[in-house]
Amino acid sequence: MFTGLIETLGTVRSFRQSGAYYTLSIEAGFSGELMIGQSVSVSGACLTVTRNDSRSFDVEMMRETWTRTWFRDGLRAGTLVNLERAMRLTDRLDGHLVLGHVDGTARLSELRGTETREAVFVPGNPELLRGIVEKGSVAVDGVSLTVIDAGERSFSVGLIPATLEATTLGGLRAGSVINLETDILGKYIARLTENKPGIKDSGYLASLLS
Repeated sequence: MFTGLIETLGTVRSFRQSGAYYTLSIEAGFSGELMIGQSVSVSGACLTVTRNDSRSFDVEMMRETWTRTWFRDGLRAGTLVNLERAMRLTDRLDGHLVLGHVDGTARLSELRGTETREAVFVPGNPELLRGIVEKGSVAVDGVSLTVIDAGERSFSVGLIPATLEATTLGGLRAGSVINLETDILGKYIARLTENKPGIKDSGYLASLLS
C-alpha cells in the first residue's frame, strides 16, 4: 500500500526478460535501506525487491504488469522512474490509498498553463473513466493527484510546481503515456453496483457505504 507521494527519482540501469517474468535494475538513493521482499512503487507499479546494494536494487515484474503499463514500450537504460516505498501504518496519509496495481495507461492530450499546469489525459481503455470522478483522486505514474474534470472521453488533473520538479511528470509532453490507477474505493463501489437493481437510487448507494 502506498500514498502516492514520491520519495525520489530512480534511473533504470537495465531491463531484461527472464523466462515468464522481467527483471528491472534501478539506481536510487535509498537502495541501501531496502530489504529483500519489500515492495516499491515504480512509476505506479508495485514491484518486489529481489536484490540490492548501496547504489541500486532489482525488482521482478510479471507479464501482466508489463502489458498494462507503458513499460512495454518506453522502459530502457537511462529512463527516470518515480519511486515510493510502502507506507507504514503509523504514517500520515497525505496522498490517498494507492495499491500500486496499475489499471492501464492514458495519453496526455493537452497541457495547459505555465507554472501551475492542468494536464488532460485520454485513457487507452475508456472503461477506466468509470472509476474517475471530479475532485476525486487518481495515481498518475504513482503520483497522487486530484481530478479537476472528468468527462466522457478524458479527465484532467492539476500539477503544482513542487510536483513537476520532484517527479517525472515535469517531463510530460503532448503524447506522453502514463500509468494510471483509479481510486480503490470507486472500484469497489462500481463492482458492488454492477447489474444491481436500483443502481440509480441514492438510498441504495448510501446503504452500501453505511
